[in-house]
This record gives sequence, structure tokens and C-alpha cells, in this order.
Amino acid sequence: MIAEELINHMLPPLKLTDEASKAIAWMEEFRCVQLPVVENEKFLGFISEETILERNDLTKKVSEFDFIGDDCIVSSDSHFYEVLKIAGDHKLQMVAVKTDLEQYGGVITVADIMVSFAQTAAVQMAGSILVLSMDLMDYSLAEIARLVEENNAKILSSTMAEDPLDKGKIKLTIKINQDDLARVVATLDRFGYRIIARYQTTHNDEPHKDRLDMLMRYLNI
Repeated sequence: MIAEELINHMLPPLKLTDEASKAIAWMEEFRCVQLPVVENEKFLGFISEETILERNDLTKKVSEFDFIGDDCIVSSDSHFYEVLKIAGDHKLQMVAVKTDLEQYGGVITVADIMVSFAQTAAVQMAGSILVLSMDLMDYSLAEIARLVEENNAKILSSTMAEDPLDKGKIKLTIKINQDDLARVVATLDRFGYRIIARYQTTHNDEPHKDRLDMLMRYLNI
């Protein structure tokens, strides 16, 4: 998925001449706390609900407020991973998109990205999840995939995150297309891989689905 495919065309941009009351009304209508500000097809940044309410004057024009995230912007052909990174770096719930002509093309919300991601095959296909802890220097997805495939299984997706408690280590999360992980776990353990969590789930297994949801929240995915 790329940025232009994820644009939320329902979220309108504000103009500098709009009043703060209009911004607040739109935020309530669209259930968001930020909105883009655009003038002459140029993205100027986002105005936040917090900024407006701190001034306690809804008659003021949008131009009278400070904007945030003026560089929270991606090109229309950016991959959705890059969109998520930019949103995370700025700690905002949306990212602006610029066209090939450097004009404002719309916004993408993090919520919309999550919905799109949830519809991908890697999420929808039944399977199970393993979380491994290892030194970054020992990381080799090719080697891990080889061990998994020795047990007639496949890795459907993987994500890697730095361990916040140890900068030299990573947490590798892999989704495998099998419900029974006993043989895979035994093989990985035999080759010295440390498994710190496992989540076995199918589409019809609600308790396991709840645990998968908890894992996704833990990973901030």
C-alpha cells in the first residue's frame, strides 16, 4: 500500500481565514483532535484541539494559532511503513500527503492505516505468533525462516523492534501459518533462539484472538 491509496477524502482542510469555532466543530464531527491547514494548495501544518482550547477564544482565526507538524508530510508514492514512521516521529494521528507537483493531496490517519493493515493477507490468514529475543548481531531472518520451513511451515510476516530495556537486543515477532507451534518451537530452541512469548490463534478462536489483539497493542502496531 502506498500513501495515495490511503488518503482519507472525508477529512477537509482548514483555511487561514476560518474561525477556531469551525475547526472545533469539524474535529467533533470527524472525531479527531488535529486538522490540516492549507492555503493556495500548500500544506502549512496541523492545528490541534489542545492549542485552540488553550486560547479559550473560538472567534479567533486559524491564522492566529501556532501550527504543528508542518514537516509531517510524505509523498504520494511513500510506502505505508514510511507513513507510520513519520506519524510516530511526530506523535500525530495523521500525516499530510503532497502530490508530484508539491501540492497538498490530502491526509492519512493512523486509524485508516491500521484498518488497511488489518485487511492484509498476513493478518487475515490463520496462524500463530512467536516473539523472539536476540542480540541484533545474531539476527538473520533467512536463518530463522530456514528453521521454520524445516517443519513444513512458512513465515507470513515479521516485525522487529529494539528492546527498550537493552539497546543491544531486539524483539522479533513472526507470524507462522500453523496453529501447532510445538515442532517449530523445539527446533528454534535447539538452535539457541530465546522465545519470550507465543500466541496460537485461528479466526474462530476468540480467546486467542483477544491475546493476539493484546500483542498488537503491545507492539504499537
